[in-house]
Amino acid sequence: MSTRLGALPYLAGRTSLRIGLALAAVGAALGAAVALSPSAGAAGAVGAGYWHTSGSRILDAGGNTVRIAGINWYGFETPDAVAHGLWSADYKAVIDDIRNLGYNTIRIPFSNQMVETDPVPTNLGYYGSTGPINTDLKGLTSLQILDKIVAYAGQDGLRIILDDHRSEAGNSAEQNGLWYTSAYPNSAWLADWDTMAKRYAGNPTVIGFDLRNEPHTPAYTAYSAGATWGSGDPATDWRLAAEAAGNRVLADDPGALVFVEGISNYPDATVSGGYSTDWWGGNLDGAAAYPVTLTSPGHVVYSAHDYGPHEYAQSWFNSTTTPASLAAVWDKHWGYLAEQGIAPVWVGEFGTPNAATDAADSTAGSQGQWFSSLVGYIKTNSLSWTYWALNGEDPYALLDNGYDPTPVSAAKQSALNGIEFPLAGSGAGSPSASASASATPTTGPTASGSCKVTYTLQSEWAGGFNGVVDIKNTGTAAVNGWSLGFTFGGDQKVTNSYNTALTQSGTKVTAANLAYNSTIAPAADVSFGFQGTWAASDAAPSGFTLNGTPCG
Repeated sequence: MSTRLGALPYLAGRTSLRIGLALAAVGAALGAAVALSPSAGAAGAVGAGYWHTSGSRILDAGGNTVRIAGINWYGFETPDAVAHGLWSADYKAVIDDIRNLGYNTIRIPFSNQMVETDPVPTNLGYYGSTGPINTDLKGLTSLQILDKIVAYAGQDGLRIILDDHRSEAGNSAEQNGLWYTSAYPNSAWLADWDTMAKRYAGNPTVIGFDLRNEPHTPAYTAYSAGATWGSGDPATDWRLAAEAAGNRVLADDPGALVFVEGISNYPDATVSGGYSTDWWGGNLDGAAAYPVTLTSPGHVVYSAHDYGPHEYAQSWFNSTTTPASLAAVWDKHWGYLAEQGIAPVWVGEFGTPNAATDAADSTAGSQGQWFSSLVGYIKTNSLSWTYWALNGEDPYALLDNGYDPTPVSAAKQSALNGIEFPLAGSGAGSPSASASASATPTTGPTASGSCKVTYTLQSEWAGGFNGVVDIKNTGTAAVNGWSLGFTFGGDQKVTNSYNTALTQSGTKVTAANLAYNSTIAPAADVSFGFQGTWAASDAAPSGFTLNGTPCG
């Protein structure tokens, strides 16, 4: 670990220090395509085909509303030039785990150097604790391994977003804050997008392309020297660059979504210092006056990155911080785009460590307060998201260093469960061995009304549906192990489920916890979902009982 900007940390192996420092004082002072997987293109299924936008919504090929609810899995952008964790885990097992945990999308960062040199990675393992692993990756180049990951993810019903994370292979965002360097100029950046878009053209498993990770103004640098928005300077105006790259991508792959991140600083005369600041990639203030407009409408999704005080003590983290004050920050910088129906918003990165208080904490200005507030904000506003990161070596790791299937923090995974969005064929399959159902609940609510169950019909089409169930513990004791019973109101048949071990007999359904979500603390909740079919009726379920006790 190294440092920069005095005591501010540089966190190797991940995107670090996404801060937009106020520039008033310093500015003055310094003046081959993968085949389409059946699950990705199955007619009539939610998430089928290429996706497009309408107002603040993302729609699939059938017009169903969909949301990205996924995970970042990094490594291709580093000197390893391959997804991390494959030194000890099989890539198919990792992808299966992502699916079984209920995520529907994987954001995969890469570097321009990886695209142009396409090396044969060496940091791969071929024998793990369960026997041979990654045997079909031996001798393949980085792009060929990426092809394998895309193909298998598609078979699992997952979607992929490819993210141009930096120019040279390395860690974190590009330090100059721009989308090009002297070694990899703007022309190379555009050409590399041609390469990637053409490679996956016709394959809607790859739903789109994140044009550049975290454009920003470097610390102690004048605004005009870093990424700007709407300035008109072709050397720094990120909005102009995004339009140029977006049009190139759509010429190569006409069905793709184009993801455009924010910057860090934007001129604002109403703010002390003259600049509105946010995290690197998080400031989309300029998109209101200077929207990204492509030659083909219905493709732009704006992306913001957001982090808590563990990353950096921004001014909005203090003793007076509330969920409402945090929401006001998000509304200002990027939430307004969805709220006003301008465009969809995807929170492409956010993450928290694994201590008990990092997922939820009532302390003003704390990491847990920020995380739980952001999860609530995403849920309330139906936003898309990808958590940073899956990687076990990351400070915000979802998995452990061995990439074992059970998340390190059950509380964090449970919070993310509540904002997941199932697609046809994703979030399905048998739970992994370490995520098996708890057979005997040990503690549960003991009186009617000590739990509340909410059923949400997320999407419905002729003969099929996606449903989500949320269980809230309204009692004073923790629920340690749960089994929820209910009765369908129609002739629904569940075909797959996630975050639960589910069985059905006629209209009667029993959903039991998995190892990572067995505990529901007082005032907390846990969610699970399922996809199914119906013929005559898709009437809502009723008669919910938790561990045999009716819920209010």
